[in-house]
Amino acid sequence: MKHRNSHFAVGYWSRLRHGRITPDQADIDPKALKRLLPFVFLLDARGGKFTYRLAGTTLCQRYGGELRGRDFLEQWDAPSRVKIVQMLRQSLQARTPVCLNSVGSTEDCRMVEIETVLMPITFGADHPERFLGVAQVLTDTLPLAGRAIVFERLVTSKLVHEDEPGKDAPPPPHGGLKSHPHAPHLRLVVSRGGPEADSDPLRLEADPFGTLLGLASNTFRHPETF
Repeated sequence: MKHRNSHFAVGYWSRLRHGRITPDQADIDPKALKRLLPFVFLLDARGGKFTYRLAGTTLCQRYGGELRGRDFLEQWDAPSRVKIVQMLRQSLQARTPVCLNSVGSTEDCRMVEIETVLMPITFGADHPERFLGVAQVLTDTLPLAGRAIVFERLVTSKLVHEDEPGKDAPPPPHGGLKSHPHAPHLRLVVSRGGPEADSDPLRLEADPFGTLLGLASNTFRHPETF
């Protein structure tokens, strides 16, 4: 994982377990994720599909509209979809977070690098059937000003294990231009230092996702509600 918000989210997920293999959605406290809420989402993984249940406002803006009820795989290319489905199923089975690194593109081919972490959670059941997710843009967000991501291609994917070296420490600061390892012709402007929440021009000061997440947690015994 590259973004320190991803490290924070996985650490929070791990602490929520309280000795269990997987935390439950009812355990999630939106206040603990306050800085991340614009980039947080809930994914339903029942029935072999992966559907947005809730999503932060910044994510909705980035993908061109309300995400609730939308297929998570919609904007991905075909090879990426196959790999992502495989990784998400492995994540649920192993009850281990998964990290996806991708390149997203707008209609006019402006590109950004994205890191998405998905952490399996239960929903009043004894097995995980949802994901708590955080999606962060790793590069300059200016290409997205007034534009939506319409296409996404997976670059790397990896299960995140607790014994992974340096997992609890934020990545070292980096900046400048770099070439994408799987697309050497694509040059990405990498953001420096702090969390995206501090510098993201699309960030909203208040996000209704926190209220909705709290409501969803309180009604977790009735899945049809959310």
